Amino acid sequence: MALDDDDVREILRIIDESDLSELRIDTDGLSLHVLRGIPAPVDNVPAVAPPEPAPALDGPVAAPVVDDLRIASPTVGTFYRAPAPGATPFVDVGTRVEPGTIVCIIEVMKMMNSIPAGIAGTIAEIHVANAQAVEYGQPLFRVEAG
Repeated sequence: MALDDDDVREILRIIDESDLSELRIDTDGLSLHVLRGIPAPVDNVPAVAPPEPAPALDGPVAAPVVDDLRIASPTVGTFYRAPAPGATPFVDVGTRVEPGTIVCIIEVMKMMNSIPAGIAGTIAEIHVANAQAVEYGQPLFRVEAG
């Protein structure tokens, strides 16, 4: 029996309401691997990387697309500047970031994906308003090297 989009949404809802930290489901034509939590910082991330195809929805996004010292959305979703409503934003203009620094959260199907900077530098511009829908590859931040 193959799973449809509604089945996957229901599985994600159940995981969201449970204490599970990881789940893997393999069926005919579908492989679903869900990890909960903040992804570990990625080692050896180049300062400038070419855009990659949109990632499949098989777990949290590991790193954003980095292009010309801009941090771009690694997926379609809703952009959040802070970990919770009313909380201090992860970064502001002037904030120094390293490759593993979490700069925002992008929500995809009720899953909160922490997005690391992927590069070192200083946040020079924030291109997206809090709670705004974003597209794959859309610029989120401009970073000045150094």
